[in-house]
Amino acid sequence: MPNHSKFRNSPGHMMLAFTLLLGLIGVFKIPGQAATLGGKAAEISIEIQNAQQPASPVVGRVYFKTTSEMEELTRRLDVWLVERSQGYVLALLFPQEIERLQDSGYRIEIDIQRTQALNTERQFQPDQSTGIPGYPCYRTVEETYQDLQALAAGRPELAAWVDIGDSWKKSYTTPGSGYDLHILILTQKSKPGPKPVFFLLGGTHAREYAGAETATRFGEFLIERYQQNPDVTWLLDNFEIHILPVQNPDGRKQAEAGWWWRKNVDDDDGCTSYPQWGTDLNRNSSFKWGAPGASAYACDQTYRGPAPASEPETQALQTYLSGIFPDQRGPADQDLAPVTSTGTFITLHSFGELVLWPWGWSKTLAPNATGLQTLGRKLAFFNGYLPEQSVGLYPTSGASDDWAYGELGVAAYTFELGTAFFQDCASFESTIYPQNLEALLYAAKSARRPYQTPAGPDVLSVSVFPASINQGGEVGLAATADDGRYPNGSGEPVQDIAAARFSLDGPSWVPGALVRPMQAVDGSFDQSVENLQAWIDTRELAPGQHLVFVEAQDAAGNWGVPSAAFLQVDPPDYQFKLQPAKSSLRGDLGESITHTLHITNTGRLSDTYKIHVEGNHWPVQFPTQLGAVSPGAAAPLAVKVSIPLTATRGAREALNMRVESLGEPRLTFTASLTSTVKYEYDLLAWSAASQQSG
Repeated sequence: MPNHSKFRNSPGHMMLAFTLLLGLIGVFKIPGQAATLGGKAAEISIEIQNAQQPASPVVGRVYFKTTSEMEELTRRLDVWLVERSQGYVLALLFPQEIERLQDSGYRIEIDIQRTQALNTERQFQPDQSTGIPGYPCYRTVEETYQDLQALAAGRPELAAWVDIGDSWKKSYTTPGSGYDLHILILTQKSKPGPKPVFFLLGGTHAREYAGAETATRFGEFLIERYQQNPDVTWLLDNFEIHILPVQNPDGRKQAEAGWWWRKNVDDDDGCTSYPQWGTDLNRNSSFKWGAPGASAYACDQTYRGPAPASEPETQALQTYLSGIFPDQRGPADQDLAPVTSTGTFITLHSFGELVLWPWGWSKTLAPNATGLQTLGRKLAFFNGYLPEQSVGLYPTSGASDDWAYGELGVAAYTFELGTAFFQDCASFESTIYPQNLEALLYAAKSARRPYQTPAGPDVLSVSVFPASINQGGEVGLAATADDGRYPNGSGEPVQDIAAARFSLDGPSWVPGALVRPMQAVDGSFDQSVENLQAWIDTRELAPGQHLVFVEAQDAAGNWGVPSAAFLQVDPPDYQFKLQPAKSSLRGDLGESITHTLHITNTGRLSDTYKIHVEGNHWPVQFPTQLGAVSPGAAAPLAVKVSIPLTATRGAREALNMRVESLGEPRLTFTASLTSTVKYEYDLLAWSAASQQSG
């Protein structure tokens, strides 16, 4: 293995490099015409002033004249941004690449600020004891694994930490090196499935700090907010969330040390230049591997690998996805996934503030383009990013989102987070994570019908008033439906709200769910934003916490994703049970028989009960009042019936007993008491049996 230390800038070397860079006017002189890159030469000559060609990697702008030149640059270089309007790509450039570009006639400018950041030595901040040096908001691979493993161990009813494969280093190098690939699975295990699946992928490109941390925090957020946030609660009850926080842990360790490492660490494919070897895992997927949009040169940052899914990290991901998502799309490029397809997939990258959807390998529209762009635009509403088809940035082939959609029909997206690979913590904490948290929650909500529900209205501000009520009371339900929550100028159609509904303790699609309509507050559904209302009768709801789901439909017939609120039903102040509801006894002439019942106070307050007996002709004795009975206590209620000597054999008297709560007079229960005179042969049979036993 080469000596890596010579590629690491010493402080003195870095200072010299910075001095040279600051002396540049930001360009290099092209030393004459030479071989072209992409088949064309750019006949541009810029003089070098006060400096030699840098010997260390730099961040630079490479100017192009044609689309084909731009596509060739994105295929061969480590491109960070494409500025079409200004005609350049921003890329990480190694010395040999600079020489090659100069020989091909490309104009190059150095980005001084980014180059300084590239070459700055990593150091822990004062008082920093955890995290990546200089970036305390981002956990290391070991810290990420440790925290999520502990999270799963602490909440086994909701979470599992599952090993799905090995990194390249663990698979092919010294035993004990490298990492396992772990997935965090979140769902309420006591709730039966099958359940829709949302998959979140982070850490594919090693240096993109924000993605892995966002994925990790999203999992923590869901666990921490369960039974506190109603939307999180119903998501984990009814859906499965699968999170692979770090797909490329080997490369991540290189990036944690300060290297601008992108790929995995596969070093046996022909590249011997450190730190340029490795395979780009986001060009290695087996779908459209080898199509334009990736490089066949092992040292290039978009190197696709020697074969489709050649890398163990890619194999583990594809195998796992095939196990949790059904195959919902045919093999042909033009095959359409059904509109009822299930599942959403998001992979987190940096940077560019973009929401991207397939295809990346082709400029043609994906078969499900309408559904993909509607959900993509909805997600962009939350994080404020630019929504577009992946190829709009530049062509990519072998990408994981193209694979998820192309092979399985899953609605798949890439988020390009923030404005830098090594994003500063202040921006991440205040903007990037909060904005994308809302987008991820919506993506998870849409997982049941991603090609349908994003076209429907969003439901906002669901509230129950009062939020807590004694059983038997009536509560109000309020919400707002909005059909227009897309980025301005997106082109998504906006319709009037046409209907709304609520359901209790389960979304409307769950078999047996009790679904009731809601009304527009102003009396008619005729606007794209409507305030909604309804009333909920709690007499049939058991004491405890309940979820109230609200959905809205637009005039085009699209039902949106639900939103929810908690409703707390407390035991009523006054409530009781009378048991049994029926009692039948037999007795002889002149005998007294006693029916024994029990009154159980199931309310919150002590209560006294008034007793009524109706329909009797035979003498009856009973207490006209019983109590006070404490909450949770039971009291016996005896009703004594005397059978007259003048009654006939077989005669029967049915009494109706009614018990009334004095605390709540409207609360009553009844019981039926039947007394029957024995026949004479009943007595003879009893007498004979008695004699025989004697």
